[in-house]
Formats: sequence, structure tokens, C-alpha cells
Amino acid sequence: MIPTQNRRILTFTAVHPCESVSITTLIDSLIKIAGEILSFKSKHFSTNKRSVKETLRHVLNLLIVFQEIRVGLIPADRSFPRSAILSLSELHIIFQKLVILLEECTRKGGKLYMLTNSDQISAHFRVLTRSISTCLDTFPVGSIELPEEVKELIYLLIRQTRKYEARPDRDDKRALDSVYWIFNLFENRINPNRDEVVRVLDHVGVRKWRDCVKEIGFLGEEITVEGKDKNEIELLSSLMGFICYCRCVILGGIDEDEDKGEEEEDDLVIRGLNVDDLRCPISLEIMNDPVVLETGHTYDRSSIAKWFSAGNITCPKTGKNLESTVLVGNVSVKQVIQSYFKKEIDQKSMKKKKKKTSIPESLAAEEAGKLISDFLAGELINGGPKEMVKALVEIRILTKTTSFNRSRLVEAGVVESLMKLLRSGDPTIQENAMAAILNLSKDISGKVRIGGSGGGLEMIVEVLNEGARRESRQHAAAAIFYLSSLGDYSRSIGEIPDSIPGLLRIVKGCDYGDSPKRNALIAIRSLLIQHSDNHWRVLAAGAVSVLLDLVRSGEIGDGVKADSIAVLAKIAEYPDGMISVLRRGGLKLAVKVLGSSEVSPVTKQHCVVLLLNLCVNGGSDVVGALAKDPSVMGSLYTALSNGECGGGRKASALIKMIHEFQERKTETGLERERFIHAW
Repeated sequence: MIPTQNRRILTFTAVHPCESVSITTLIDSLIKIAGEILSFKSKHFSTNKRSVKETLRHVLNLLIVFQEIRVGLIPADRSFPRSAILSLSELHIIFQKLVILLEECTRKGGKLYMLTNSDQISAHFRVLTRSISTCLDTFPVGSIELPEEVKELIYLLIRQTRKYEARPDRDDKRALDSVYWIFNLFENRINPNRDEVVRVLDHVGVRKWRDCVKEIGFLGEEITVEGKDKNEIELLSSLMGFICYCRCVILGGIDEDEDKGEEEEDDLVIRGLNVDDLRCPISLEIMNDPVVLETGHTYDRSSIAKWFSAGNITCPKTGKNLESTVLVGNVSVKQVIQSYFKKEIDQKSMKKKKKKTSIPESLAAEEAGKLISDFLAGELINGGPKEMVKALVEIRILTKTTSFNRSRLVEAGVVESLMKLLRSGDPTIQENAMAAILNLSKDISGKVRIGGSGGGLEMIVEVLNEGARRESRQHAAAAIFYLSSLGDYSRSIGEIPDSIPGLLRIVKGCDYGDSPKRNALIAIRSLLIQHSDNHWRVLAAGAVSVLLDLVRSGEIGDGVKADSIAVLAKIAEYPDGMISVLRRGGLKLAVKVLGSSEVSPVTKQHCVVLLLNLCVNGGSDVVGALAKDPSVMGSLYTALSNGECGGGRKASALIKMIHEFQERKTETGLERERFIHAW
């Protein structure tokens, strides 16, 4: 998938064959590209099916002509007419554009959007087909030795393509009218007729749940492309609302794992990828349309075309003279680039969605969202086991996308049903319900409804400790973090006996990865920040030993280490917390981590805060212990230079404390000892 900022739907770039290209090379290339066009016969077209059928018939007839020319190609002592070469070169350009047009019409995820562009697509077919007639008009049929039936075929093609009038299919118009009628029903918050929706889906070839997912992904990318006017954005938003309604309400069953193997394979390729290998050697930009020269080197089509247009008939990388300038698409590299950009787009679109308003851009999409929420809420109450599981999956997906979806689902009353399902004996139901609760806990309306459900917080803590699946327990830990941002909830969660011990079990559990550990750590830190009474509860649960052992283990990522030290720093704000950290060797460990070259600046900043809190509460004994270590000052000055405002000020304050201690020690010549053993 080419990046959205560089991709434009229904735009064409073609490379003109080199003027000095041999007739043999040109004919071979035309035969190859004709075969590529004919391979689209087996694919589903969501629009202009009649135009596609006629175009493929014309190309098949032209292929017969090319093959006849190739079989009886001119003897070596005869020259091929220049006008014929020019005519065939123009046909080559037309064929390139036809390939692009057919690719657009069969683009994964773009079926519904292409239906809305049926008029434009029809116009492209008309222009390209008539261009074939123009090219054949200039082809010197009488000057070339061809069988009479082939000559007749050429004359037939000229007549057919000259009078060709491509118009949108009547079926396209009916389907498009239905789509706009459904938009109107959505705007009035009316559920459309199921049979009519199914007819539209059948027409464009969207028949499975996974097809809807691809359509939504494509539309989501298109809506973020810069330069679109308000009307087009509203259309894209309405189409997203329509296809989301189809996924949630119309289509039954979830074929979620259909492409899982392919996606995992793509992930493996991307993980080991050097992005520079995807850059064009000429433009140094990642290639949009990679093509191979006869030397085996790959370039972006537009860049190498400019190179040839400038009169260069050499390979830019090797300098070797080329016998042929025919460009062959590098399918394998293109697939890798598509996988790479899919990953990039997924990550960027998530960031954009967080920055952009979550309110749909059209009334139809907004009201469709409300209809979907009401339907799913009803399925949780009245649906059978299969319907309930599907509704849970849909709610889980919707609550992960926008705050609009979350607020609509809260208004529809799904929270109460989800809370009841947390105690389901079915692990899949429990996991999906807990994931949905986690997503709903991100917004204030969801927090209020979750906490307001009788025993809601207790049920989440119950899943945290006794959830049937590890994933359910992880989701519960993350939900506690979001819910604890409300002071009253933070106190209530802390008062539940198993809440903090449950979070610590995830932190120290060997079967949990870095992500769930971090969720549990930030939940503990949030509980400490939001309510002071949670301090002694964290200490009583043995958090200090667990966290120090975790940092010492060396088997965790830098993010977990940073979060662990941040929690320790918060604990050390209180005298009893400070004593607990010091008695278990926290000072020495913090100094070691601060001086390490293997941790991030963020981790070092948390170390500085921990050391400062220990010094503030521990007094001169702790400061003196730090002053004795010759490496500390260098580490602190490094943290000072690398730290942002907050971290820099903390490092500066700690440096000042050590300097003041050293000055007092010099003046008195004495150092009193206290009961605290800092090291």
C-alpha cells in the first residue's frame, strides 16, 4: 500500500518506450503486458463490469495481432516501418494505463469507494479504448506481411474501439442509488432494509467480515489524505459508517484469522528490513512503483523514466549501456514496500486519530454509529451465544477506535451487560468483555458508569487476580490504571484487599511480557499519585522488594526498568518508604543504573528523582553516601545536560545538595552518623 500522501486514486503514470527500442523487444513487452491485463479476468470488479469485459476482449484480439507479428517477424534484411513502431509504442503506453486502471478497480478495500467513482472510471475506459483506435489508425497494415484474417481483425478493432461508448452499468447506478438512500435512512436514524444492504454488498463483492475490515481500513486512509474537499470527506465518512454498519449488523460470523499467516509472514519480513534497500538509487526516496532493468537493478518507474527522457540509455548504477529500456515490474519488492507502508500507515493513522476529533464527519456516519451501538447493546442482552461473542468482538473493536464510539456505547447501556459478563465461565467472553471495559475506562463517561455499577471495581479486581486467561488479567491491570485517575476510585481500588497484590503478581510474573508489566506498574504509580493512603498499602504488599529485584534481574526492557524506578521514587517520597528502599540496597542500585550506558535518558531521570527523594528524607547520611561515590557527580552532570526541564531541575537540586554537604563537611571536619545505613 503506497503511502497516502503520495497516492492518488485514478491517476496514471506511464513510461514511453525508448525511441531506439527494437521491434522484437517492443512486441515481447506488449505480449507480456497484454497477458498481465488479461489476468484480471478472474478478479471481481465492483464497478464497470461491462466496460472491463469489452476492454479485455479488445486486448485479447490485440494479443493475437502481436503474436502474429512476433511469429512472422521481419527478416533481418528488411526494416520495420517507423510508423508501425510509433503506433505500437503508443499502444504500450495505453496498456500501462489500463493495468493501473484495472488495479484501481480491484484494489483491496476500495470496492465501495470505486463504486462511487463509477462515472470517472467509465470515462477513463472510454478515453483509453478510443486511444487504441487512434493508434491502430496510424498502423500501416498494408506495409506489413500479415495473414488476411489478422488484417481484418485489426480493421474490426478500429471500428469497435472508435465507436466505443463506455457508460456506467445500470447495476452500478442501482447499487449507488441504494447506497445514497441508505445514507438518507441513517441520517433519520432508521435501520435500512437488510435485503437491500446485502444486494449492495453482493454487487461490490464485500461478502465477509474481513472484507469490511479492509474497506474500513482503506477509507480511513483516504480520509486522512491532504487536499480533499469537505464534500469528499463527508462521502468517505458516510461510506465508513455504512460499511461499519454492515460489519456489525448485517454480516454474521467473524473470519478474523483468515489472513493471519500472511500478516505474520509480512511482519517477519519487515522486522529484518533495511529501509534503505527500498529507496530508488536515483531519487533516494522509497519507491512507489519499482521496476527492473536488464542489468537486474531496481528503480522507481517515474525516476528511471526521467533518466531515459533525458537521453540516457544506460543503467544509472552500473553505467552499462542498455540494449533495451523495457521496464519490468519488480513484484517481490513492491509487495515488501506495500507491507512496510501498511505498518507505517497503521501506526500513523492511530496517531492521527488521537489528534483528530473523534466526531464523524457526516450526519449519516454519526447516526449509523448510534444504530450500531443500540444493536450491539441488544445483542448482549437478547442474542444467543454466537451473537453475544460477535457483539463483544465488535464492541471491543469500536471502543478501541474513537471516543465517539465509546460514548455512544455507554449511552446504549453496554457497560452493565459487560460487567455481568466478567464473571462468565467462558474465557473468550470474559476476555472480550474485559478488553471492552478497558477501552471504555479511557473516557470520563465510561469511568463513571463502570464505577457506578454495583461492585464494578471489585469485579475488575477479581478478574485481575482470577481471570481465566492471562490476557484478561492484563486488561484488568490496564483498566485499573485508567480508573484510578479519579481520586475517589483510586481510594476505592486501594481499599480492595487483592488489588495491589494482584498488580504486583503481574509485575513479578515470569509469564508476563514487558507490556503487561508496564500496565501494572503505571497502575500502581497512579494509585500512589491519586491517593496518599495507598502508600502504606503498596509498602505492605512488599512492592519495594519486588521492584528492586526486578531492576536487578536484567531480564526486562528499559521501559519496565524506568517504570519500576518511577514507582520506587514515588514510594521514597515518604520516610517509611525511603527507609524500606535504603534497607534493601536501593541507593546503590540507583547509582549503578544512573551510571549505566545501557539505559535511556528517561530511566536516568527517574533514577535522579529516586536519589533526590532518598536524600531529602534521609538527610546527610544518604547525601554523604552519595558524595563518597566518585562516579555520581559525573552521572548527575550528564543527566543534567540530557534531561528535560523537570529532570534537569531535579539533577541540579541533587548536585546542589551534594556540594552543600561537602562544604559543611570541610568546615566541621566531622560527619555524624545516623541510624540509617544508606548502602
